[in-house]
Amino acid sequence: MQTEKSDETHDLISSEKVDGTAVFDRDGGRIGSVKSLMIEKRGGRVTDAVVSVGGFLGIGEKYHSLPWSTLKYDTDVDGYRLDVTEDQLRSGPTFDEAHADTALDRAYQHRVYSHYGVNPYW
Repeated sequence: MQTEKSDETHDLISSEKVDGTAVFDRDGGRIGSVKSLMIEKRGGRVTDAVVSVGGFLGIGEKYHSLPWSTLKYDTDVDGYRLDVTEDQLRSGPTFDEAHADTALDRAYQHRVYSHYGVNPYW
C-alpha cells in the first residue's frame, strides 16, 4: 500500500517535476534547466523542452526550444543529457522572457527542428 503521494513512477513523471530539472551536455557539464514542456494539444505528445541557459538570477537568460527527442534522462546525473554539441546549442535559435510566445511560433519551430536535424512532429 502506497501511503504518500508520488509524482513519478518508473515509466511516468509529472510535468511539475520535469520543470527545473538540470540539463547536461554530452560530457556531463551542466548547461541549464528545463523551464517548461511544449505538449501537442490534440495528440498529447511532448514535442519540445524549453531549456533556460545562462544568465544570473533570471537576468540575461536565453531560452532554447529543443526537440524532446534530443534529450535523454540519465539517472547517473539525475537530469537530462542533451545529445547535441555545444556549438549546435550556442548557434541554435533562442528567445528571451519578453518573447516567450516565440516557442509557439511555427516558423521558429521550423528553424529549431531544422537546426538540430530532427524530423518535425507535425
